[in-house]
Amino acid sequence: MTADVNKTAGPDATPPAGPEAIKAVPVRHPGRYVSAAVALFLLGSVIYAFAQGKINWGAIPEYFFDDRIIDGVLNTLLLTVLSMVIGIAGGVLLAVMRLSKNPVTSSIAWFYIWFFRGTPVLVQLFVWFNLGLVFEYINMGPFYKDYWSSFMTPLLAALLGLGLNEAAYMAEICRAGLLSVDEGQTEASHALGMSHTKTLRRIVIPQAMRVIVPPTGNEVINMLKTTSLVSAVQFYDLFKEAQDIGQNAGSPVEMYFLAAAWYLIMTSILSVGQYYVERHYARGSSRSLPPTPLQRLRAAVLPTRRPKGVAV
Repeated sequence: MTADVNKTAGPDATPPAGPEAIKAVPVRHPGRYVSAAVALFLLGSVIYAFAQGKINWGAIPEYFFDDRIIDGVLNTLLLTVLSMVIGIAGGVLLAVMRLSKNPVTSSIAWFYIWFFRGTPVLVQLFVWFNLGLVFEYINMGPFYKDYWSSFMTPLLAALLGLGLNEAAYMAEICRAGLLSVDEGQTEASHALGMSHTKTLRRIVIPQAMRVIVPPTGNEVINMLKTTSLVSAVQFYDLFKEAQDIGQNAGSPVEMYFLAAAWYLIMTSILSVGQYYVERHYARGSSRSLPPTPLQRLRAAVLPTRRPKGVAV
């Protein structure tokens, strides 16, 4: 029977119909629209409340680029960079000491970390600034000799208070990064005749950077905000400058908002830098690097190109 049907079928016969094309229906997410509406309502309520408040908003753009504010921004950035240099250098040294098999160096590092992590930064700043009650003079022999009050400037007190405290936290971050590297890497390096120092520099630390970099970026951003405490030792950072301008101009709250805006700008720039540094050290550990913010923006705005031969 089948053979007879095939024989009677001519060349113009219609081929059998294939399976129907799949119609993709996007999943509905009504909860997203509801949550977006609620968020916009709350944001509008907050903006309206601030707009109706007794705040002189015109004072913010008036002083936003004031010379004193710009000097405060530069001093804040300078203090952040110098404090992090002290903290990172001290943290690496303390982490190596903590992991040392020498009980003396390991105990010293443990005591340092315990003490500086256990006392508030503000207290440490006041202690450094008022150590003249204990040490009346600073005597370095023929090189330098002066009163402690003249030696301990606000900048030096701020650097010691922030940098030495940061070293304790960076020590734990670096120690976690060093411990994340498999011990077999160190054993293989020693088997090849590499010294302990060269093993750390060439093998262990490059691999540990993938673990060390993300929390270090957070510490940089946190340090930038923590610098606002140095106004207590009369160092003129952004917060101190804004505070003085607010008291003289009769608009202290407005200057606090101005300082908050500058802190947001600086931390946002640092966050972008942190993203690219993390992306750089993610090479070799991920099959594909995460897209950059520009690539995400292009993917969201521009239509996706389909490869040739793929049905729409």
